[in-house]
Amino acid sequence: MPTIVKCPTCQADVVWSEQSPNRPFCSKRCQLIDLGEWSFENNKISTAITSNTQMSAEDQQEMLEDIEAMLAQSEDTFFKQ
Repeated sequence: MPTIVKCPTCQADVVWSEQSPNRPFCSKRCQLIDLGEWSFENNKISTAITSNTQMSAEDQQEMLEDIEAMLAQSEDTFFKQ
């Protein structure tokens, strides 16, 4: 019996398998809605960041550049479906 999970965005049933490429989301649309919620800081990790784990401005910039580079490489496939 396949594993069934709920889409975090719309709560639709999603089969956890190769046939569901956007898992745990039911669709690319729900995946992008969730990404938008994180980018607007509507979703947050509940644990406070301590001074020991805060990133320097240089590290933050480097991380953003890495993310932008990854998106640029996969832009054609990431936003199409």
